[in-house]
Amino acid sequence: MHPAFSVIFLTTLIGAGQGLFLALFTAQSYAAVEFVTIKNPHQFYAYGSAIALALLLAGLVASFFHLGHPERAWRSAAQWRTSWLSREVLVLPAFMFIVFVYGTMHYFNRDPMIIDVQNQPLQGQLSLYVGITGTLLCFTLFVCTGMIYACLKFLQEWHSPLTVINYVLLGTASGFTLATAYSAFMAPNLVNLFGTWAAIITLAALISRSASLFRNSRIKHKSSLQSAIGIRHTNIQQKAMGLMGGSFNTREYFHHAKSGFLKSIKWIFLILVFIFPVILLSAGINQKSNDLLITAFLVQYIGLLAERWFFFAQANHPQNLYYQTV
Repeated sequence: MHPAFSVIFLTTLIGAGQGLFLALFTAQSYAAVEFVTIKNPHQFYAYGSAIALALLLAGLVASFFHLGHPERAWRSAAQWRTSWLSREVLVLPAFMFIVFVYGTMHYFNRDPMIIDVQNQPLQGQLSLYVGITGTLLCFTLFVCTGMIYACLKFLQEWHSPLTVINYVLLGTASGFTLATAYSAFMAPNLVNLFGTWAAIITLAALISRSASLFRNSRIKHKSSLQSAIGIRHTNIQQKAMGLMGGSFNTREYFHHAKSGFLKSIKWIFLILVFIFPVILLSAGINQKSNDLLITAFLVQYIGLLAERWFFFAQANHPQNLYYQTV
């Protein structure tokens, strides 16, 4: 498939925003049971939510550049009963609203106790229940985004549970890496917590992404040149592409990159997304270097852009059997 940069930025930006929110709520959950203490917690959650919301909003804006008629974007939600894209369109603004409410409550320090449990560390602050709602919407959004591609049976590279798992793990990993850098400025005692989780999730994402690469390298495609044109002859040779110039089919369903470039991109994103961030996180935590922690997120995000480009480019649309280059 032809990778659209608007969709690449959409999926990576909202993934980082989702992961950051999960990291913030993880910290609040730990604080609620007195596993950690946070100085100025409301400020920490409020500013972190603002960053997460900014990433989500940036991803939403990026998605409009992929639309031929942005003024008709509202119609994309009409088929929510059958379309994962429509479900994503509905869940994304709902999740953004919850993140906004969560951050606003902390910014104005309006977090009433709705369940008072005496002699227990866990108290029933309203923000905890808002955070639980946001967490459920966050994972629902991950599933909707991943299923947009995993539900396409004719694209065998995408039609796998690993597609959804990778979207969840990669987005969460980038969010926790960002949370590590963010906490270095706002709550230094949380750096080890976020950094450890970021490394664990990144390594888990490495396993799942490697599994998908291994699976895709051994796919036996169901379509063939014979099935593409409806002829069962064993010896078929294509002499022309069937078009004097380019068309929508040749532009949008193939990446037009050399095989060597694809191999390079694969190794680049494997190093930038998984290897370098773990090394930089470890060095940044040991040396208490904020610059290394920021670099870890930037390197990982650049790698995610390459990973998402490869994800789209690797999908071989069956129509390319007919409109293939000669």
